[in-house]
Amino acid sequence: MSLPSWGNYPRPIDQRDVSVVWRDSVASGLVSSQRVLPRGLGRSYGDSCLLSRGTLLDMTGMDRVIAFDRKTGQIRVEAGMSIADLLELIVPLGWFVPVTPGTKFVTVGGAIANDIHGKNHHEAGTFGCHVRSFELVRSDGTVRICSPTEEAELFTATIGGLGLTGCITWAEIQLMPISSASIRAMYTPFSGMQAFLACSDRSISPYSVAWIDTSTKNMEGLFIEGWHADTGGEKMTTKTLFSIPVMAPEWLLSSFSVRIFNRLYGMLQRFLPRERAQTSLNAFFYPLDAVGNWNRLYGKRGFIQYQFAVPETEAAVIDQVLERLREGGHLSFLTVLKKFGGRPSPGWVSFPQPGLTLALDLPCASTLFSLLAELDQVILKAGGRIYPAKDARMSAETFQAMYPRWKKLEALRDPQITSDFWERVTKQS
Repeated sequence: MSLPSWGNYPRPIDQRDVSVVWRDSVASGLVSSQRVLPRGLGRSYGDSCLLSRGTLLDMTGMDRVIAFDRKTGQIRVEAGMSIADLLELIVPLGWFVPVTPGTKFVTVGGAIANDIHGKNHHEAGTFGCHVRSFELVRSDGTVRICSPTEEAELFTATIGGLGLTGCITWAEIQLMPISSASIRAMYTPFSGMQAFLACSDRSISPYSVAWIDTSTKNMEGLFIEGWHADTGGEKMTTKTLFSIPVMAPEWLLSSFSVRIFNRLYGMLQRFLPRERAQTSLNAFFYPLDAVGNWNRLYGKRGFIQYQFAVPETEAAVIDQVLERLREGGHLSFLTVLKKFGGRPSPGWVSFPQPGLTLALDLPCASTLFSLLAELDQVILKAGGRIYPAKDARMSAETFQAMYPRWKKLEALRDPQITSDFWERVTKQS
């Protein structure tokens, strides 16, 4: 059975899966097919982790620690190790990953390939900023040790390179010290874009993000800040509270139910104190991980996560996008707004840029795709870009205009590695 992406859209055709457990078998796995793609835990929402009529090289069996300096926080792990398993090891020892996305169920190799970002981008930049080196195996049998000073061009191409330059077998990253497994959080209600920008400008917290209600015209939201606490916290765990067993009916996340949920959630938050009791790392960074297979709530139709970034001077574009989606009846169950910092990523086609980023989860619908294509052009005109790891439908012309350095990545792409995403966005018109 072909493995889908996290958004369950699109569905791959005639895709097979080969597991890799040992480093010595990576090269043979790469040459087992003329069309190969390394794959981690498949949390990419679109088709960057899919390969129709090809072979997925499942790297999750390569999940061991190679070396760890507990004094300096430098750790070398195999690329198939998940952030979840890594945290179980390092948090009790006083360390944390320098950058984490909203789920801990991603591999280290996937974090590099998609150059993930998190709630601390304004201070820490992307995951790639903290990668010291990695080993890359190519389909011609060569093994490259890549770092900012060794195989520097291949290092740059691989960070944010969507797994296309070869197979990462191990990576060495610099961890960050923490005093506990607890977060001190603050929640500030706001209304409107200017209020959000004011919250962002005066915030001095290392982590910040905003939840917003897309059903309201004046952007009602909640600005969330977090600091690592000095004491307290729970042991990191990969357990979920419960799991969604089957695909839900499509009516479950209708515009009506999404509107009701957002209104109730927003009202509840306004009754709670701004500064809350200390919370766990799991609750603050990974709230959705408590529900296994939550993507099934969108049913068989699947969903699109539409995430884009624009310069802060183009903040009005975000209001325009929300208004157009609301008018079209497309409401997002979970919508996140964040301010990106100015620390540049080493990757050629890495997504973050200075400014604002908005991420929306939108159920697939017949009228959605044409509307998103129109919004793509609004974002492009504003000097923005769409996140490749989340994309499932952007046109080749749009991608190539947003990421003009894509040809540099193509020049260093392993000739046997490709993906449904890459073939879609690099085709010539």
